[in-house]
Amino acid sequence: MDLMQPRLIQRIVDQGLANGDMPLIINTGLLMVGLAAIGVFGGGGCVVFSVLASQGFGADLRSTLFGKVQSLSFGNLDKLETGRLITRLTNDVTQVQELVMMSLRIMVRAPLLMVGSLVMAILTSPTLALLFLLLIPLVTAVIVWIIKKSYPMFSEVQRRLDAVNTVMQENLAGVRVVKAFVREEHEIGRFHGANKQLMDQNITAAQTLALNMPIVMLIMNVGMVAALWLGGVQVKAGGMHVGQVIAFINYLTQTLFSIMMVSMMTMRISRSAASAERIQEVLESQPEVVNKPDALTAFEPQGRVRFEDVTFSYDGADADPVLKNVSFVAEPGQTVALLGATGSGKSSLIHLIPRFYDVTEGRVTIDGVDIRDIDETALRGKIGIALQESVLFSGAIRDNIRYGRPDAPDDEVIAAAKLAQAHDFITSFPDGYDSIVGQRGVNLSGGQKQRIAIARALLTQPTILILDDSTSSVDVETEARLQEALAATRQGDASTSRGLRSPELVRETSNGRRTSLIVAQRISTVLTADKILVLDNGRVVAEGAHADLMETSPIYREIYESQMER
Repeated sequence: MDLMQPRLIQRIVDQGLANGDMPLIINTGLLMVGLAAIGVFGGGGCVVFSVLASQGFGADLRSTLFGKVQSLSFGNLDKLETGRLITRLTNDVTQVQELVMMSLRIMVRAPLLMVGSLVMAILTSPTLALLFLLLIPLVTAVIVWIIKKSYPMFSEVQRRLDAVNTVMQENLAGVRVVKAFVREEHEIGRFHGANKQLMDQNITAAQTLALNMPIVMLIMNVGMVAALWLGGVQVKAGGMHVGQVIAFINYLTQTLFSIMMVSMMTMRISRSAASAERIQEVLESQPEVVNKPDALTAFEPQGRVRFEDVTFSYDGADADPVLKNVSFVAEPGQTVALLGATGSGKSSLIHLIPRFYDVTEGRVTIDGVDIRDIDETALRGKIGIALQESVLFSGAIRDNIRYGRPDAPDDEVIAAAKLAQAHDFITSFPDGYDSIVGQRGVNLSGGQKQRIAIARALLTQPTILILDDSTSSVDVETEARLQEALAATRQGDASTSRGLRSPELVRETSNGRRTSLIVAQRISTVLTADKILVLDNGRVVAEGAHADLMETSPIYREIYESQMER
């Protein structure tokens, strides 16, 4: 419809006005209005459907990215970092989504309009069309130069946006620490620094893009002046009509304007390409922990955990290992406690059992089966774990406890809470188990969050229970009751725990026992353990029961005396 308008203007000027043919002028004018109306209808439809398509694309891309993040291993997430992932799931997706919308609106219309206008300009005046041989290469050269210059700038913009999101995420997560140490001004300054770097880089990139419009407009106006001058010469010589010159200038304007629209889109592509690469990096990430094609999907272990000369490093075989030649056995029904200084490798060790990471050397087995031969879902379905940081989700306490078993009945939820010594404080809330947990459990104490996390682990009825320093915020008396209740369930008889009956939470293994591995800082937590492993600098330096270690291990004796003889 747009390509028809200049030719109709030519008819009005060369035939209607030149011959004084008013009916022709009126009819042609009405035809132009009709064609314009059709163009408006088509353009409006293009806008509507481009928005629908781009929004659907953005939603699909975000869902795919989120699903990919869920499939990644701990090692992948350690490298990608939270702040960077947030940027990719939000701003980067938005950049690409907007590119899709603009592409559907412009990158189809503009090239067609450019080619059509060029053809019509040649048909209108082959002589004046020679101007395109000069104008189009000039515009193209400008566009290519700006794209090459701006692309790395926008890559840096996204990296600096990562930095802003990281600072913001850390500050919001640790706002209580900030206020406790009166570091608000420091954090404001830290955010201001990252924010200013982002602003400066955005300005630098925008200044480069700002050159595009005036340079292209200059070339366009020079072309129009040249067409008017050359056309005027030919009209004066009788080689062209005035309407032809007007039509040619319109086609020239449409051609160069289309090139300008394409150039604006290429600028947008330059910015979005940086975001697309960052999204692609996540989509192409391969989980470091993967199932074997023939992995066991049905697995009912008795709970014998064995480490066989295990060495582990977070960054592969070339990095310094955090665990070195670790070997031990946890028999079914045993409680194995891990004790050692901060950084000795306790948490790293227990993270290998549910296969959050793969060992660098050696192997970890359950009932003699290498955990790498077991399907991840089947393996983790038999392991209950309360991590060092008690992470709760927004929603009811009841839903947080049944997070690992959404279909668990209420009586089992309550039984798990009782075992974890959480029932009393939960029922003290006005809404009981329906009380809402704030974001990250902000309205609960550290000890309360830990006990809910332990209840969540128990509700899955695990064969192997892992507690990673998960009672550090619980008072000694409550911890003693908790240890007594857990000891009862490990031996297959929950009824001995202060009159508490919860046989529905006792894993029915061949020997009716549950294997427990406990990471602890307090010596009182490990005194009753069947076996205590003392770790130092990634190695097991002592192993045995409390009485044996008091005689044979200077490190254990030093830890005991430092805590118990205060």
